[in-house]
Amino acid sequence: MKLFDVYPLFDIEIVKGQGCHVWDKEGNEYLDLYGGHAVISVGHSHPDYVKAITEQVRKLGFYSNSVVNSLQQTFADKLGKACGYDDYSLFLVNTGAEANENAMKLASFHNGKKRIVSFRHSFHGRTSAAVRVTDNPKIIAPINETALPVTYVQMNDADAVEAELKKGDVSSVIIEGIQGVGGILMPDDDFLRDLRGLCTKYEAVLIFDEIQSGYGRSGQFFAHQYAGIRPDIITIAKGIANGFPMSGMLISPMFTPVYGMLGTTFGGNHLACAAAISVLDIMEKEGLTDNAKHVGDLLINELRALSYDGIKEVRGRGLMIGIEFYESVKDARTKLLFEEKVFTGVAGTNTIRLLPPLCLSEAEAGDFISRFKKVLA
Repeated sequence: MKLFDVYPLFDIEIVKGQGCHVWDKEGNEYLDLYGGHAVISVGHSHPDYVKAITEQVRKLGFYSNSVVNSLQQTFADKLGKACGYDDYSLFLVNTGAEANENAMKLASFHNGKKRIVSFRHSFHGRTSAAVRVTDNPKIIAPINETALPVTYVQMNDADAVEAELKKGDVSSVIIEGIQGVGGILMPDDDFLRDLRGLCTKYEAVLIFDEIQSGYGRSGQFFAHQYAGIRPDIITIAKGIANGFPMSGMLISPMFTPVYGMLGTTFGGNHLACAAAISVLDIMEKEGLTDNAKHVGDLLINELRALSYDGIKEVRGRGLMIGIEFYESVKDARTKLLFEEKVFTGVAGTNTIRLLPPLCLSEAEAGDFISRFKKVLA
């Protein structure tokens, strides 16, 4: 059997990781400034993380949600304390797309409405409803087009949002804390405050997709916290378990749970919870959210100071950074990877994305800048 060929692959096989570094099977070492799409939060192969999941799987890796799993409550308590949402409820699933699917479903159960407002350049996943609110026609199949009514508006245009909400049929508004796939595009804090007020006024559920921008990456636990607002539902994934598949929804007290309205087989399993608890413990012990802000600020300032005419703009918060060029970044990214041994990501054709583990040090950030300058020279 061959693999279904939907991924363009670099001819590199990574076999080992430690902190912000990975090694391929040939023994070459790379500086990891991408963290596997922002998934690696506390660093590759952190000893505390390895110990936690090893000890858990020796005891019990999985049992169903038909019985008590106290690890779920332990994780919920730690998460509530870490992010400041201890009055919210937690529902655990497996992937970011699944979290967004359930968030939109819960919103529709709550207010009985169907239409969703999403934003240009958004990305929320590839499952049925999640892909429908993703602004990329190339990945929306015909079966998805009629899955639910969606209206896309420009980010930071509060008047456009209100024009849709006034129609009275909008169930929810879904927005990323910072648009990742869209190119590290940031909503204005004032716009987010307006958006919160509009959703309250017109009784639409405000869903924040913090799957990529959350978990300390922006220098706050959630990127929307810079605006001082509280969404009705927050979706989380990626950095939540440092590579173990896990996601969840933080749910406002305004929602009433009903048996059977949501469900999952694997969500919140014992091994996932052990991994996620370990991540929060490491983040607290090592001050990784503060580190993301500090090192991220240094990186952004260094990048903005580069005397290179080909760079159009450097955007971001914390360790979620976009470097937009006037022209395609394909050659620059290829040279970074194969000549300078640095993993980065892209958004579109012109933007390099940096999403390193939150433990990135000042020295490693400086090392990246040195290697990046060689590519630009």
